[in-house]
Amino acid sequence: MRVREARVEELPLLQEIERAAGRCFAEVGMAEIAADEPLSVEELTPFVRAGLARVAVDGTDRPVAYLIAERIDGALHVEQVSVHPAHARRGVGRGLLEHLAALAVAEGAPALTLTTFAEVPWNAPYYARCGFRPVPEDALGPGLRAVRAREAAHGLDQWPRLVMRREL
Repeated sequence: MRVREARVEELPLLQEIERAAGRCFAEVGMAEIAADEPLSVEELTPFVRAGLARVAVDGTDRPVAYLIAERIDGALHVEQVSVHPAHARRGVGRGLLEHLAALAVAEGAPALTLTTFAEVPWNAPYYARCGFRPVPEDALGPGLRAVRAREAAHGLDQWPRLVMRREL
């Protein structure tokens, strides 16, 4: 699968990818997450403008997965990665993470970070297989503490969450 920069006109499609990918949370008792709306086009646009929105595309150049990131505490932070279920379990998500890792290395960033659900099989256990390790709460920088506070305010702490980091 090819990875390229996302385009602003594709943002509604990225929202659909996230909605489709999110439905599987209902199967593990997280209906609120399954029903949660993705970021708006207005909220996604700055990631595109910053060059930190990537898509994995099929043979017709249509996005089937996406990743958005931001610079936090000196690292590139994965804000969201979603793979359409029709393309899941084929290494597409890992390919997006590897693409971001290469971008981080090129920028001189020492790591990738993300926040995730600790007990969802396709979240923390998956990211551990991709080289991410849990970060203790007392080791978080101010940017990651702010991310966690926003997540808690959004109600995500109903389920165990953790911050993970992959050294590059």
